[in-house]
Amino acid sequence: MLRQEKTLQAVVIASATVAHAEQAIKAIRLGLHVLCEKPLSTNPEVSQAVITAYRTSRAEFPAQKVICGFSRRFDASYRDAYEKMRAGLIGRPAVFRSQTCDKLDPSGFFVQYAQHSGGIFVDCSIHDIDLALWFFGEDSVVKSVSAIGITAVSPELRKYNDRDNALGIVEFHGGKIAQLYCSRMMAAGQEDSTEITGTAGKLAVNTQPMSNLVTIYEPSGIRREIPPHYYGRFREAFITEANEFTACCLDNAEPPFKLEGAVTAVKIGCALQESLITGKKIEFVEDGQRIGSVENESTPTPLSARL
Repeated sequence: MLRQEKTLQAVVIASATVAHAEQAIKAIRLGLHVLCEKPLSTNPEVSQAVITAYRTSRAEFPAQKVICGFSRRFDASYRDAYEKMRAGLIGRPAVFRSQTCDKLDPSGFFVQYAQHSGGIFVDCSIHDIDLALWFFGEDSVVKSVSAIGITAVSPELRKYNDRDNALGIVEFHGGKIAQLYCSRMMAAGQEDSTEITGTAGKLAVNTQPMSNLVTIYEPSGIRREIPPHYYGRFREAFITEANEFTACCLDNAEPPFKLEGAVTAVKIGCALQESLITGKKIEFVEDGQRIGSVENESTPTPLSARL
């Protein structure tokens, strides 16, 4: 039971994903500022409940701030790429390619975690989905999603309807497309990279991963070391995220981005996960309504419906 101490003003939620929403809602109702690690939940409706609690709470606590921790939005390289795109350097962004590839963990942690993670797209690709919404615009509407995947090193993942490697395609209305790759078997270390191709050029972030500027020359060849894990790559981004969240609360400033985007990211991730398991392409009309449903494919259902 979360209780508000007299000196407590804000909380950071970095627990297991299945506990994010419940803990966030309890903190919101106490009037606390909340920085919740991504995703808000593995379920669209539960994620939406966080926003509902926040909107209700602000009537009593108008200065309250709630942010979902998409760390890449605070990374210096991604911010630079975003500003260059906003300045028109690459024309109109049209094609987005991004990957989250974790170092191979032989301990079997991800297999056990898969029971509660929501699947590789909701857990791994949620950062890339959020980036696509950031670069294409928060008001972008999904036209279709499709996904495929394999269990190259952990076949036991299949009993949890998950994969250790997957590819997803998200098509947006208005002529934009995103390609997502997620993996849990990179041998060398963390390999997260993004490319944004526009009508007049392209921006690429971390397409040649490196831990630092050191190049190693040895008898077997020349190599560079890369970060061993996600935190190693985005350490400075996490620090910036924490500092900006704190400043936002203390100065009563607007959050750097809207919470609603975190719900959209979960909706897209869940749709990709469903496509991965069913092998079916999922389509939506321009108002966000899904064409067909699991129960009755002739009846349109909202994108926010349980997937």
